[in-house]
Amino acid sequence: MANDTDPAPTTRTEEREPVETSPDESGPDQPSPDESGPDLPNPDTTDDATFYSKGPLRLRGSQVPTTTTDQRLLESRGPSNWVHEDPWRVMRIQAEFVEGFGSLAEVGPAVSIFGSARLGAGTQAYEDAREIARRLAENGNAIITGGGPGIMEAGNLGATEAGGVSIGLGIELPFESGLNDHVELGVNFRYFFVRKTMFLKYSRGFVVMPGGFGTLDELFEAFTMVQTGKVTSFPIVLFGTSYWRGLVDWMASTLIGEGTISPKDLDLFTLTDDIDEVVATIGPPGTIPDAPVDGTGPEQ
Repeated sequence: MANDTDPAPTTRTEEREPVETSPDESGPDQPSPDESGPDLPNPDTTDDATFYSKGPLRLRGSQVPTTTTDQRLLESRGPSNWVHEDPWRVMRIQAEFVEGFGSLAEVGPAVSIFGSARLGAGTQAYEDAREIARRLAENGNAIITGGGPGIMEAGNLGATEAGGVSIGLGIELPFESGLNDHVELGVNFRYFFVRKTMFLKYSRGFVVMPGGFGTLDELFEAFTMVQTGKVTSFPIVLFGTSYWRGLVDWMASTLIGEGTISPKDLDLFTLTDDIDEVVATIGPPGTIPDAPVDGTGPEQ
């Protein structure tokens, strides 16, 4: 029991979170129709004990908003720039992943073919890609491309000629003309990284034809993911020795020479001009080659 000489206990003011109510409720704390909103803590307050709660956030001073979250959500006459802010983009990104996974989950074994949109019908690369796709589709593989013209179109055409599943994963770009006419299952993406996830997740092999920066992006993404153990090793074929030889020689002389990759990393891919070798390297559906092991762990 406290004696008469004990100091009086100090009083601690409990911090209370404001109670939000729906707009159709009436009561003494609700604003009249001509008011801008409920009374909120003064943003200019210097009282450290005054907080405003916004979800999990505790705000005071200049950080206190002048309207509630519900007000901003339900105000149809308010600004719409919030749809371009990062939290909203997160929801859009999530929706793209859901759409991609839902569309491709039951496709079955598939091989992705990459290459330039600028190498159209009549070029040797186009005809080679068409034949490679046809042969792989005859073996029971769906064919996935970026859905555009050039090499991508050739891949989709070869798949349909063989009676296989022809898939196009498009990307929103200012200069893209949409999915080519030979795509049977098409998914268009806003974000490159979501699209690349779909290629990696649903392909059991990559065939990389001559191409530009986009093709190189997909190629080195695959190299990195396999080398670092983020995905199970899978066949990666570079088709066209005259086109790719300079890059391969540079990797051997400079990257290995400087010690930035291991010699074993050159085993991540096959370089060939032979369509039969492409088909054999990819192998029949259900086969996955062993991952290369050099004992040094992931390198970057």
